[in-house]
Amino acid sequence: MRQLAESEGEETVQFMNSASTPGPTRRKPSWLTVKPFAGAEFTRVSGLLNDLHLQTVCQEANCPNRGECFNRGTAVFLILGPKCTRNCRFCDVAPGLPSPIDPSEPLRVAEAARRMNLRHVVITSVTRDDLADGGAAQFAKCIVETRKLLPESTIEVLTPDLRGDLQALEIVLKETPDVFNHNVETVPRLYQSVRPGADYLRSLRVLNGARGRANIWVKSGIMVGLGETVDELKQLFDDLAVNGVSLLTIGQYLAPSSQHLPVERYLHPDEFDLLREFANAAGIPTVFSGPLVRSSYLADNMMALSRS
Repeated sequence: MRQLAESEGEETVQFMNSASTPGPTRRKPSWLTVKPFAGAEFTRVSGLLNDLHLQTVCQEANCPNRGECFNRGTAVFLILGPKCTRNCRFCDVAPGLPSPIDPSEPLRVAEAARRMNLRHVVITSVTRDDLADGGAAQFAKCIVETRKLLPESTIEVLTPDLRGDLQALEIVLKETPDVFNHNVETVPRLYQSVRPGADYLRSLRVLNGARGRANIWVKSGIMVGLGETVDELKQLFDDLAVNGVSLLTIGQYLAPSSQHLPVERYLHPDEFDLLREFANAAGIPTVFSGPLVRSSYLADNMMALSRS
């Protein structure tokens, strides 16, 4: 039974079952069971990526959907090295000294996408605050090289905030990716604990910078289960809609280790349906919302749905 309950003066979603009881030490509920990292296609995709010396966010961030996605013959390319210049407390990508930019990387990304016969290519990166353009030029080169080899495929880029540099953003947008994605991740109140080094308003400015561009869909993603309230999420949905977001992903936060932020609550699948309704009501037409949804999960299906 679903109900909305009051908690310390703020609205929160509650469910009348034991699995919804708050508590960071509870076991994962049954609906968070994932498919095994095995299978012929999983092995083929893993081998191809190794052969071309490419990283994926699927592997580096230890994504729970890696088995499913690799077995579908898809992956999300992680460019600009495996080390991130930030140390967000929710993320399993390793912080550290970044790698030099590899000029051959854009061509290798394009070749991998060609060998995988991807109809929708997703490219993301670590945050590179050490680079003057935040890595924007490398994104642009990846778009150019991929379009040469796969002119009929759509391309989605999931960029960091580029330190809010709109000139750097323009370098990416000039190559007209079909989808420009930047995740706000959580509500502004939680930024200091979840995303030190990031800024909610800066992320909104980046999204707004892509707003209204011809032939570019604007996308974002968030995690829930970190202590946010429904009122805060509704405000976030309003903010995203006003700043041009038409595609949104909502998924359950899962702590990668005991060194990361704990899960405050596992949301029931019905709650994700409710959040999708709230986001739709705010003016975001295409929303994928579910416990195992991630920012690039079934991105090809989301793109197809948005165009239908």
